[in-house]
Amino acid sequence: MGLQSDEKGDSYPLIEPRSHDMHGGATFAIIVTTLVAVSGSYVFGTAIGYSSPAQSGIMTDLALTVSEYSVFGSVLTIGAMIGAIVSGKLADYIGRRGTMGFAEIFCLSGWLFIAFSKVAWWLDMGRMLVGFGMGVISYVVPVFIAEITPKELRGAFTTVHQLMICFGISLTWLIGAFLNWRTLALIGAIPCLIQLLGLPFIPESPRWLAKNDRALDCEAALQRLRGNSKDISAEVLEIQEYTELLKQLPEASVLELFERQYTRSIIAGVGLMALQQFGGVNGIKFYVKSLFTTAGLSGNIGTISLAVIQF
Repeated sequence: MGLQSDEKGDSYPLIEPRSHDMHGGATFAIIVTTLVAVSGSYVFGTAIGYSSPAQSGIMTDLALTVSEYSVFGSVLTIGAMIGAIVSGKLADYIGRRGTMGFAEIFCLSGWLFIAFSKVAWWLDMGRMLVGFGMGVISYVVPVFIAEITPKELRGAFTTVHQLMICFGISLTWLIGAFLNWRTLALIGAIPCLIQLLGLPFIPESPRWLAKNDRALDCEAALQRLRGNSKDISAEVLEIQEYTELLKQLPEASVLELFERQYTRSIIAGVGLMALQQFGGVNGIKFYVKSLFTTAGLSGNIGTISLAVIQF
């Protein structure tokens, strides 16, 4: 490396040395990649928020009974349960990026089914498709964000997933007060298209690439995320060592979860999640407008107020 002297005779390099900071900060590539990923989180939120403002319009236009609309509202969770079950294996087989695209195809199809529904079963089919995609998204998006971000930013960036879910719910409640249910469904399809169009332009998870023995692709993806000026050699080595460690671990079975050493952890983790659902939070979000109306309040004003408070 050449040296140049200043007026005092001190020497300094002509070319700045490459940074050896192992991780680096939030680069433009990380921010854009995260924004594309959390478009799916926003879809998650719109799916939860849709049924409340759409209820009166759908029941009037398609002459649905309360029972029929209740099926439409709740079938989302059945689709989400199926999607969540297959999401892990799917993300391992076709990659994080491919899995997000796969999920959005279901979500986009579902929103179109809902928007152009003529009968109740079209609505239910669309809601089920959106739910399936939502279930897949609930797993793959936070995993993908955690795998592309540096350690010191991982917590903050994965939080954006939950923030976008809340934003999707709130915005759907807000605009749903002024739009008919078909238009609202078409608007719900927009973030699906945004993510589908954006996915080809963002890198795959370096950790998934390393796990699938694609070392060169792993380095290229990581360099793109960290910036060309960053020395990624230490982080690449860390990823490779972690991947090799995972490969050496014996394959676990579901039955092992019921061993005594895991009992407390399983009860605490699953118990907290179960109690959250038993609290009826989804039921409130699905029918918040009708709940305010039944209480003798303005459904639109109540929904808008709750949307502002939640976000």
